Amino acid sequence: MRVGVLTGGGDCPGLNAVIRAVVRKGVQEYGYGFVGFRDGWRGPLEGDAVPLDIPAVRGILPRGGTIIGSSRTNPFQAENGVRRVKENLAKYEVDALITIGGEDTLGVAARLGAECGVPCVGVPKTIDNDLSATDYTFGFDTAVGIATEAIDRLHTTAESHMRVLVVEVMGRHAGWIALHSGLAGGANVILIPEQPFDLDRVCAWVTSRFKASYAPIVVVAEGAVPKGGAMVLKDGSTDSFGHVRLSGVGEWLAAEIERRTGKEARTTVLGHVQRGGTPSAFDRWLATRFGLHAIDAVRDGDFGAMVALRGTDVVRVPVAEATARLKTVDPALYAEVGVFFG
Repeated sequence: MRVGVLTGGGDCPGLNAVIRAVVRKGVQEYGYGFVGFRDGWRGPLEGDAVPLDIPAVRGILPRGGTIIGSSRTNPFQAENGVRRVKENLAKYEVDALITIGGEDTLGVAARLGAECGVPCVGVPKTIDNDLSATDYTFGFDTAVGIATEAIDRLHTTAESHMRVLVVEVMGRHAGWIALHSGLAGGANVILIPEQPFDLDRVCAWVTSRFKASYAPIVVVAEGAVPKGGAMVLKDGSTDSFGHVRLSGVGEWLAAEIERRTGKEARTTVLGHVQRGGTPSAFDRWLATRFGLHAIDAVRDGDFGAMVALRGTDVVRVPVAEATARLKTVDPALYAEVGVFFG
């Protein structure tokens, strides 16, 4: 059997660990051959691929990013996209395709499988941790660790100058990074996309913090919106999946806090630093296990499945089920941390 591998969407710590596990077990135990498609769905769309073997995956476990590249290409938006994908899979004699990605990448895989019979197995990847059907996605733990360290560092400079520091983290529709890093880093306000925020209340929390002679840290997810307002957009452009470019809510929020409270406010946008660098031990562990179970699913012919973490077990779920809805922060969970606001 010859197996194709691709990594789509935003890069993420742990992608190389999946590739390594898939190839190592596939070659050593099943005698499979592998080909890596470059830059997500662009690879099978344009016929851009490289061979993958054991020497190719040596030493990549601790590396961030992905050795085969990634992109947000959507073959369903390309001219004759589906036909071209199928032709290139046939050209490289690919019998099965392991797709490693988030909602969009796996959504394409689910549709290609259901509508076109392309045999795919999915591996869930996103730092946002917003894929349903799995308790955790790899990349999330690393992103939370990076954000938490940044918040820890910002406390001292905020207190030195007695100013408000607003930290903008990633999270388009789900506030998992903001919630976890904000709580772990001792933030005084955490704002997430699932809960539109009251700007007056945020300013009251900020003022309360200054009354206690401490400088407040506000953590805000990029997709958070004020009540009655809308997402702050970087510009009006969209990618091939129709997503607008976010970023800017931190700057907007800092300006509003400063205007309303009279306290100096500054913004730190963590941006892509959350996605880069060495994956945490947990993400290496999870990504490796996902890779091992993904190649087992290929061996079993369980196409249309996605590997998922349930407790400490790796199980298989329908990829269509996993992409049908986003996993968002439960209001009750968000309410738990409210005791630390202000």
